[in-house]
Formats: sequence, structure tokens, C-alpha cells
Amino acid sequence: MRKVMIMDEAAVIRSLARITHEIIERTDGGESVCILGVKSRGTAIAKILADNLKKFGDTVVPCGYIDATMYRDDYTAEQKKDKASESLIPCDVTDKTVIIADDVLYTGRTARAAIEAVFALGRPKAVRLAVLIDRGHRELPVRPDFVGKNIPTSRKEKISVVLEGNERGVFIVGDAD
Repeated sequence: MRKVMIMDEAAVIRSLARITHEIIERTDGGESVCILGVKSRGTAIAKILADNLKKFGDTVVPCGYIDATMYRDDYTAEQKKDKASESLIPCDVTDKTVIIADDVLYTGRTARAAIEAVFALGRPKAVRLAVLIDRGHRELPVRPDFVGKNIPTSRKEKISVVLEGNERGVFIVGDAD
């Protein structure tokens, strides 16, 4: 098994700062924005983006997380029941620009499920997708609005985003060729 760092902590911080500035530019300074991280790995990304919006744009936005398990098309009813957990929705999403934040975009299935979960809560003005890593291999017509880095991978590889602990960064984990 090999593990290769493709982004160190500084590169992750820079990418999320750039995404934050793009959000500010495309949403009138973060006006009427709500950020929801896809539980569980998108939760930290959402928090960082919300903190950055306060720091760079002097804008406080509601930030929470959403569990899209019940909207997934690749789980059985039993798996959905076993895996589902709570969401934290900090505001009414109606007429808001909801930014769904996640660490890695792969097939698009999780993003689609998260979008459905948002629409189950209300009718947002717009839904935008922010991801730290886009690794390709889409199975659905999903494209992120904000991307930290595009990293083409093979299907045998896995992307690991580590935002806590001693070894922070983005890694490709896979079998040695």
C-alpha cells in the first residue's frame, strides 16, 4: 500500500482561502448564504469556509451539516436505516444560496443525495457545490462550482483528506503499481 502526499497543510489552507474568495465574489459578499457540510468529512470543510467568510469578507453565515444517507441510491433500505444520523441545519434554506461543502467529489452520488436532502428542507434560491478535491470518474452529471484542486486518479486509488492530527494534508492511497 502506498501513501503519497499531494497537498500539504499549507496548500489545503490556500485552496480553501481561494474557494472562500470565489464564494464572496459570486454571492454578493456572502449575502444570504448558508453552508452545509456533507456529513461527516465535509463538516470540517464547511466550518473552515464559514470561518474564512468571517475573516475575509466580514460576513457571518449560518453553518451546519447534512446527512444525505436517506437520499442515497446506492444503499439498501436497511443500510440507510443503519447509517443515517442527525443533521444540523442552522437556518431555513428557503431563498438562501446553500453551499454544499465536501472533501472529495468522485462519482457524484453523494452530491446528488445532498442536493435532494437540501430540497427536502425547503426551496433555496440556489445550490452550489464546493469541494476541496475533484478526482473525476463521475457517474452522474454533477459539476462543482468551487474546486480546490483537480486530481485525476485511477479507480483503484483513494483520496484521503486529513484535517486533524499531526499529518495534515491530502493523500493518494492505493496499491503500489
